[in-house]
Amino acid sequence: MKFIKYPLTFLYRIWFYLLVLVPIIFLFPFIFVSILSEKTYPFFFKIARIWAKIILIGMGFNYSIKGDEIFEDGKSYMLVANHTSMTDIMMMLIAVKNHPFVFVGKKELAKIPIFGFIYKRVCILVDRSNSRSRYQVFERAQSRIKQGLSICIFPEGGVPDDESIVLDEFKDGAFRIAIEHQLPIVPIVFFDNKKRLSYTFFSGSPGRMRAKICPIIETRGKTLEDRSTIRQQVRQIILTELENDLNKKV
Repeated sequence: MKFIKYPLTFLYRIWFYLLVLVPIIFLFPFIFVSILSEKTYPFFFKIARIWAKIILIGMGFNYSIKGDEIFEDGKSYMLVANHTSMTDIMMMLIAVKNHPFVFVGKKELAKIPIFGFIYKRVCILVDRSNSRSRYQVFERAQSRIKQGLSICIFPEGGVPDDESIVLDEFKDGAFRIAIEHQLPIVPIVFFDNKKRLSYTFFSGSPGRMRAKICPIIETRGKTLEDRSTIRQQVRQIILTELENDLNKKV
C-alpha cells in the first residue's frame, strides 16, 4: 500500500506548490500594481482571495465557513486562529471576506523566491529572535490599523513539530496589540487543515475543510495587565471547539 501512497502524496504535494506559484506568475502584473502603495492594499487583498480560492478548489478542498456575519464595515479587528497547515493562510483569506487584513508573519518566509518578494511588501514581518524586530511589529501594526485594516496573527508563533498537539500555547503579541489599540479579538478555528495538508511532506488528501468564526472578545477598557487573562480566554475558546470536534469523531 505504501508503494501507492507515497508516490500519490508526493505528486499531490508538488501539485500544491504549483497551485501556489503559477497563479502568482499569471496575476503578477496586477499584484505588482497593487503593492506599489499601502493605499492600494484593498485591491491586493481581492487578488489574494482569488489566489486562495484557486489553491483550495484546485486541491479538491470543499471548504465551508461558519459565523462570518460578525464583521462590521469600517472596523478593525485582531484575527487569531490555530496554525497547523500551509493552507491556514488561504483559509483565513477565504473566511474573512470583504474586510481587508494584514498578516503578521515570520521573516524567514521572505526568502522564498517570487512569493517572498510579495510577502515582504504586504505583510508585517517579525524576527522572533530580535527584540527590536518585535517592537517594530507594533509600530507597523499601528500604521495599518490607522488605515482601517485588521491584523491577523497565528498566536502559537509557529507550527509544533509534534502533530499530536491539538493547540500549542499562545504568545502575547496579538493580545498586546489588540489591547493597546482596543481592537475586538476574533477567534477563528480551522478544524480540518492539519488533516488535509499538514507540514509532513508525505501527507494530504482532498476533502472538506471547515472554519468557524467565534463570537468577538472585546478589549474595550482593558489594560495590558489583562492580556494574560484574555490570551487564555481566547485560547480556551479555540481549544474547546477543536476538542469537541475531535470527540464527535470518536
